Amino acid sequence: MPWHVLGFTSVKPRLAPRGRTNLDGTHIFNRRKGRISMRLALNDPGPALAPISPRRELGAYEALWLEKGATFKTLADRFALDAEALPSDFVPAQLAEQCAAEVMAKLKKAGVHQFGVRIHHAGDYPAKLRDARHPVELLYYRGAWEITETRCVAVVGSREASPEGIRRAERLARELVDRDFTVVSGLAKGVDSAAHRGAIARGGRTISVIGTPLGSCYPKENADLQEEIARDHLLISQVPVLRYAKQAPQHNRLFFPERNVTMSALTEGTIIVEAGDTSGTLTQARAALHQGRKLFILDNCFQRTDITWPARFEAEGAVRVKTPDDIWSALG
Repeated sequence: MPWHVLGFTSVKPRLAPRGRTNLDGTHIFNRRKGRISMRLALNDPGPALAPISPRRELGAYEALWLEKGATFKTLADRFALDAEALPSDFVPAQLAEQCAAEVMAKLKKAGVHQFGVRIHHAGDYPAKLRDARHPVELLYYRGAWEITETRCVAVVGSREASPEGIRRAERLARELVDRDFTVVSGLAKGVDSAAHRGAIARGGRTISVIGTPLGSCYPKENADLQEEIARDHLLISQVPVLRYAKQAPQHNRLFFPERNVTMSALTEGTIIVEAGDTSGTLTQARAALHQGRKLFILDNCFQRTDITWPARFEAEGAVRVKTPDDIWSALG
């Protein structure tokens, strides 16, 4: 059975009969039924519009990433020229279908049999993602998408974290959970992993925004943690499956700082536990300030004499955290 959409509409003027709405509120690829279903909140008083095919949009978006020189910036610039454009507006249907089939085959081979996509202009794509400098048009995910609708705070920092940094990340995650915040991080070694584990151990919610496709894991040692988050929480990827598979590993490293921008956009604020002057964490710091999000920097970062970034970001509006109350009072 081909993929199809139940009551999933676009803001583009493609008039068609209104379809049914999937009642379980999900949008996943189901291996057994061979389809994707998507939720639509039926609160639009306007005319019914033509449904969007997630398979075609997925394939078209992947095709755009295979074009020479494609980056998040070049794609964002293209979509900025037409505020209502969908990926399929730029890609022939046959090529989109071919790319979609390749993606499905690769994810299935990697053991990913259930996943969802979120497409700009359709369903539950979060409007807050448009605050990114180069917003993404499509996200892959596994897990409970509705977690994105909760209050979220990111906890990030160095991969080579100190023992005290690990303890701080875990403690912050526990305190965020106690205040009913969702802990967001990037599943990297060090601070990220500690934040995720701290939230899970406390019985809270966590979201991981990874720098690989859903079917890959980096670092490999976090494979079990990634699967646990996908099963019980929420795992998000903006990384194009085919481009990632076709290019050299050194080029794929560029996807990691880009996911930090999306991670910031999903949250109310970012807490930096510790980081060096060249850490990818600073990409998220810059993004948070650009997006109008809160940026918190733990006081221990300011006490280091080998780095200069904390004072620089404080001058730009970051909050220096001397006690946890500095975080809670700013978040409200």
